Amino acid sequence: MGQTVYERVLVTGGGGFLGRTLVRQLKEAGDHVTSFSRQSYGELDRLGVDQIQGDISDLQAVNLAVRGMDTVFHVAAKPGIWGKFEDYFRVNVTGTENVIQACARNRVKHLVYTSSPSVVFDGNDMEGVDESVGYPDRFHAPYPETKAMAERLVREAKSVQTIILRPHLIWGPGDNHLFPGIVRRAGRLRRIGDGTNRVDTIYVDNAARAHILARDALRKNPALGGNVYFISQDEPVLLWAMVDGFLEAAGLGPVRKTIPSGMAFFLGRSFELLYGFLGLEKEPPITSFAARELATSHWFDISRAKRDLGYQPLVSTEQGLDRLRKWVKSGEEK
Repeated sequence: MGQTVYERVLVTGGGGFLGRTLVRQLKEAGDHVTSFSRQSYGELDRLGVDQIQGDISDLQAVNLAVRGMDTVFHVAAKPGIWGKFEDYFRVNVTGTENVIQACARNRVKHLVYTSSPSVVFDGNDMEGVDESVGYPDRFHAPYPETKAMAERLVREAKSVQTIILRPHLIWGPGDNHLFPGIVRRAGRLRRIGDGTNRVDTIYVDNAARAHILARDALRKNPALGGNVYFISQDEPVLLWAMVDGFLEAAGLGPVRKTIPSGMAFFLGRSFELLYGFLGLEKEPPITSFAARELATSHWFDISRAKRDLGYQPLVSTEQGLDRLRKWVKSGEEK
C-alpha cells in the first residue's frame, strides 16, 4: 500500500459554512490547514487551524497566505441575489484572479475552486444536464455573472492544476445562508408555480468531501486538470417539498399560499426597478432571478464526478434533515 501523503493546504473562506466543514474534514484527514478569511473564528482556533486575516481582493494579502501551500481550496465568495455588481466583482472575480496569480507565484500544485450551477442557469428548466452545457447569453443577477467570470479564469489558468466544483444549494447544520433565509421569510413565502419543479441540493458534509476527493483525484491524475464537475445529493427533490422540510426542521408549518410564476417574475422585476431607482441596498422581497430559481427545475447529471472523483453522497437527504432538526433543537443556530 502507498504511503499517505499529507499536505499544507489553504482554505479561503475557511470561516464560512462550507469552509468550516471542509477545514474540519481536512484536519481529520491529517493535513496541515490554514484558513484565510476577513476575521478570526473561535471554532477554527479550537480545531487547531492556523488563521490569516485579510481581504481576498488584496493581492498582497492573498500572496502571503498562499505562500508555502501545496493545495489551495478557493471557497470564499460573495453570495446572494441582490447588491451592487462592483461588490460581487471585487470578491468573486478579482479575488479569484488574485488566488490564481498567488498560486502561480508560489508554485502551488493544485487549486480546487468552488463554483455554482447558477453559472449556466438561463432562467429555464434544466433537467439532467451535464457539464457540456454552456454559459447563458444573459445573466439575471450579479452573483451568477461574476461566478461565471471567475470560473472562466480558473478554467483558463495554465500555471496551476485546477478542478472546478459546482455544488447546488448547500445546506445542513451551521448553515448561515439558505436555511435561515427560508426560516426568516416563513410567513411571507409563496409557492411559485404549480410546485412540480425539481432541484438538486447537497448536504454540506457531502460537498466538503467532494472537494477533498477532487484534490486527491487531481494529485493522482493530472489529466483531470481544468475539468468541471456538478456535485449533488444525486436525488432531485421537489423544491417546495424541500422548503417545507426546512420549515418543519425549524418547527414551522409548510408553505400554503401560491402565486403564478408569471406574477412572481413581474413582481421581482418591479421590485428590482423600484429598489434600483431609490438606491436601496436592502434586499427586495423577491427578485426576477429568485422567482426564476423558485419556479423552474434545475438538477444535474453527476456521472462525471462519480467516475473521475469517486464521488458518492454519504449522507442522505433524510439523514441530513434529521441532523438539521437536532441542530435546531440544540439551539446552536441562535
